[in-house]
Amino acid sequence: MRRFTLSLCAVALWAPATLARLYTLANNCPQTINWYLSGLNVTQGSVAKGATITQEVEEIWSGFVYTDANGGSADGKGSTKAGFYGEGDMYYIVVDSPRINAGIRIEPQAPINNGFCVPDTCDTNLCPSVMEQPPTAFPPVSTTTPPTPPTYACPGDKIGYKVTFCPDGAFPPVNGFAVAIHPNGNTAKCLDVRGNVWANGTPVQIYDCNETQAQKWRISAGSTHVRLDDSNFCLDAGSSPANGVGMKIWQCYEGLPAQSWTYTQNKHLQLSGTAQCLDLTDGSTANSNKVQTWECSASNTNQVWTFP
Repeated sequence: MRRFTLSLCAVALWAPATLARLYTLANNCPQTINWYLSGLNVTQGSVAKGATITQEVEEIWSGFVYTDANGGSADGKGSTKAGFYGEGDMYYIVVDSPRINAGIRIEPQAPINNGFCVPDTCDTNLCPSVMEQPPTAFPPVSTTTPPTPPTYACPGDKIGYKVTFCPDGAFPPVNGFAVAIHPNGNTAKCLDVRGNVWANGTPVQIYDCNETQAQKWRISAGSTHVRLDDSNFCLDAGSSPANGVGMKIWQCYEGLPAQSWTYTQNKHLQLSGTAQCLDLTDGSTANSNKVQTWECSASNTNQVWTFP
């Protein structure tokens, strides 16, 4: 791994003779926002609602672009950040707080090509591939094999990036958002707390959607709890997650592995740090079918979970 340490420290803006890479910043948020470059504790400027500005920096510049809007900060704490490693033509998104203050989309100004130059998005509709802290190392630079998300690459000469704030046009709610979770797009069926009993050990099952509190789940960005809305109960995989282990709710504990989930690009809810995913037992959508964990498989539609 090539080592490269990033920190939220001051970065000089380069003299015009060395300016090489163009960053386009677009504000799709519902208000004017401030934007910052690599953690400078003064604003680099503001962008009006619906406006776009450009900023040039040296091609090898590495750091972050972010806003202090909606609970972020000038020094980057609490701000969702678009990250760049200029020397390796790499980019990524960092969510190092329990919530995203403003969604971000990174679009290389080059066509998608064999896994390179793929846009990366984190917005109100979740972040399928983000870092939970700024990286201290990057994969080897390659022009033939793209890196594994959450790191992306777009090799080429001075390729620019478009960074869009609030790509979905709204600020995320402060505490995440409550959703009904459906098996593989079936909006008639929902992930459900059996009997709407809010107690440790109550099974989690599939049931006809009925808009009750038993079917409202609150999810935040990145590796997160899947929390029953307006409660302190979380989706829990138990102390020994394995194929066939039934799901339940349990009192939420910060950092508990059994309650740490990641929503992946395949629309799987994967137990963080494991190869286990939330699974629709036997593929059955019959009422009261208790859901389980099972070894993750990209082709297994029993592990696809969707929400509006």
